[in-house]
Amino acid sequence: MPKDSGCHPLIMLKVLIAEDMTVVREGLVSVLTREPGIEVVAQAARGDEVLAAALAARPDVAVLDVALPGQDGITTARQLAERLPSCRALILTVLDRPGHLRAAREAGAAGYLLKSASAGQVLAAIRVVAAGGTVYDSGLLAEERNAGASPLTPRETDILRLAAQGMGATETAAELFLSVRTVRNHLSLATGKLHARTLVDAVRIGERHGWI
Repeated sequence: MPKDSGCHPLIMLKVLIAEDMTVVREGLVSVLTREPGIEVVAQAARGDEVLAAALAARPDVAVLDVALPGQDGITTARQLAERLPSCRALILTVLDRPGHLRAAREAGAAGYLLKSASAGQVLAAIRVVAAGGTVYDSGLLAEERNAGASPLTPRETDILRLAAQGMGATETAAELFLSVRTVRNHLSLATGKLHARTLVDAVRIGERHGWI
């Protein structure tokens, strides 16, 4: 019987890249294709193109931006988790908000890194995610856990969310069939609960933590 030479074929990790900025996408593809053991099998510039591309190419890992046209990356990660669980999602984004991290984890994303990460960190994260592990930005993860659950009531959340969209108290009152006074009272309570100095500050805090 011939002896085992010890040489085994290299197992290739198949990766899909979803990024709408061409220069960023091409840069990622260039870095990944130079790495032994990694093959870029599909690319997408829109979130609503990812599922079909993934079903066709069967990647092990999908590297997704959050702010994709057509469909955001977090919704896309959830879609992949439901329709193609063998493909694990790694979010790569500029959005350094713990609320986005929480939403990504709840959607089933196995990783969340910022675009300030080095090429080495991205490559390592792809390998960890492909192997069944998770990789989340440590600073955002600590901030998310420290923030805890939202202190806002559902009504306060709705009203502050409309304020974030630029609606004034009168418009919000009409939208929710409330009095203007009730809307202003809820906004005041929400601002206090978030330890904000102003309504604008309350909106910023609520959005950062994913509470609105």
